[in-house]
Amino acid sequence: MKIIIINGSHRKNGSTALILNGLSEELKKRDDVDVQIVNVADLSLNYCIGGSKCYKTGKCIHKDDLEALSATISTADGIIFGSPTYASNVSAQMKTIIDRGHFVMEQLLSGKYVVNIATYENYGGTDTAKILNKLTSYSGAKIPRALVYRKSYINNSDKKEKLNKHIQKTANKLYRDIKTKHRYTFQSIKHLIIFNIGIKPFVIKNKTEYSGVLNYWKSKNII
Repeated sequence: MKIIIINGSHRKNGSTALILNGLSEELKKRDDVDVQIVNVADLSLNYCIGGSKCYKTGKCIHKDDLEALSATISTADGIIFGSPTYASNVSAQMKTIIDRGHFVMEQLLSGKYVVNIATYENYGGTDTAKILNKLTSYSGAKIPRALVYRKSYINNSDKKEKLNKHIQKTANKLYRDIKTKHRYTFQSIKHLIIFNIGIKPFVIKNKTEYSGVLNYWKSKNII
């Protein structure tokens, strides 16, 4: 079982990283799990310029670390996304990954299990989690759960035990759901509607400009 953890915070030792590292350690207790942590601080990322050539060629015009990251995600069984909250939204680095990572149109997360983590200091953590849930759901993900944590809670020694229990439960659920290929009926129906009414007809209608997307779908048996 391969699980990729993406720390969308530029801080490798911040509140988001603390939770993600905890999940990593919990998952690594199992002999059949391979865990890889990716820190956005280590990546070279360029912003999307809206050229849309990737839809035709299957590759972004930028020569940075995004294509390799997308390829790694495509081989994973589970992905954990973690982002701090900036202005009631995900971090700029996480948004760049989603914008350029072949997520929604290409359905990069089709059949994969995703846990979304949002941390915040004052306000907007729930908004961040909703954004991550929406984008990963639209990308085909199955979502066992999303977690929202306030910084003061994460760094409170009196509440450390409760946080560790939440981390343990989350890791256990992700592992168990991947192992049993758990189905989420409501999520599946919702995604089928979005894909078959919103995404698929548009791509087929513009099949020349979106030939790269169609080729990817066929390679992953999405269509």
